Amino acid sequence: MNEQHPFRATILPVPNEIPQPLWSVMIPTYNCANYLRETLAGVLSQDPGADIMQIEVIDDCSNKDDPQAVVEELGRGRVTFYRQSENVGYIRNFETCLQRSRGKLIHLLHGDDCVRDGFYRKMQRAFEENLNIGAAFCRHIIIDENSHWQLISPLEQPKSGILSNWLEQIAMEQRIQTPSIVVRRNVYEHLGGFDRCFSCWCEDWEMWVRIAAYYPVWYEVEPLALYRRSSTSLTGQSVRTGKNIQDFRKAVDIVRKYLPSESAEKLSRSALKNYAFYALNSANEFISTGDSYGAINQLKEALRCHLSIVVIKSSIKLGIKIIYLRLLSQIRWIQPVN
Repeated sequence: MNEQHPFRATILPVPNEIPQPLWSVMIPTYNCANYLRETLAGVLSQDPGADIMQIEVIDDCSNKDDPQAVVEELGRGRVTFYRQSENVGYIRNFETCLQRSRGKLIHLLHGDDCVRDGFYRKMQRAFEENLNIGAAFCRHIIIDENSHWQLISPLEQPKSGILSNWLEQIAMEQRIQTPSIVVRRNVYEHLGGFDRCFSCWCEDWEMWVRIAAYYPVWYEVEPLALYRRSSTSLTGQSVRTGKNIQDFRKAVDIVRKYLPSESAEKLSRSALKNYAFYALNSANEFISTGDSYGAINQLKEALRCHLSIVVIKSSIKLGIKIIYLRLLSQIRWIQPVN
């Protein structure tokens, strides 16, 4: 699997002459310095020392803030900083994180996400007690811009341990947020980096399915990772244009190749159905904000994912809402001004 791939970086082993710590906490950033302080504080409060944990911020040439100043202020020499010479995009920035990592265990922690106390201790124990696992992840908490908890991800199983039938579960739906998962470095060396064929979404989901196809995965029931969801995420161009769902469909085609032949088609259909409903939910949210353009594009992508009776009925109902929304906006536009 470690042969050259046109859309995936090759992750080379750490040279023998370079000291290899147990951990590499690699923090990709881009214009999120206002959250970076909280991110670093959560890591540094669990820091076992430089001999055991590499901590590095990799900035994708931010142009609206100064993450290096935050690193120097809070890291005080403990955290290293690397800045791309130009903006390379978030997937290539992930590649740089993997390539610059030296630890046996890699934790990619977005510069606006956080970990709770005990994350590294519990993840480390999982790897030490289960030498065959390729990755371990925990339950995660969705937080908003002000770090208030919004919801906790569903339990995958009642007790911590290796997940059974995990490939089939993760192949139907994205269930892992990046700050919650730790991967052995030699797994990335084996499977390669994140796939660059995606324009905006799904590079993480495809990777987690790829790992599940080759390695057992451990699950920690305690929610120890915080994933930040911005209120502007829905209004981003990738969602308004429907490109996010286009990436989902592309990912389903790639993921199908990792699945057992006897269940690949069924699991792929289930994934497309799930993403059709995801698109319908997004369309409904766009309608609630008065954005008919975003709603229409999500509606189109839902129908391209799955043409079931339920999806068609839901699409008709949403279509009527969109027509009403457009008529209402036209009426408001032609109203005379007193």
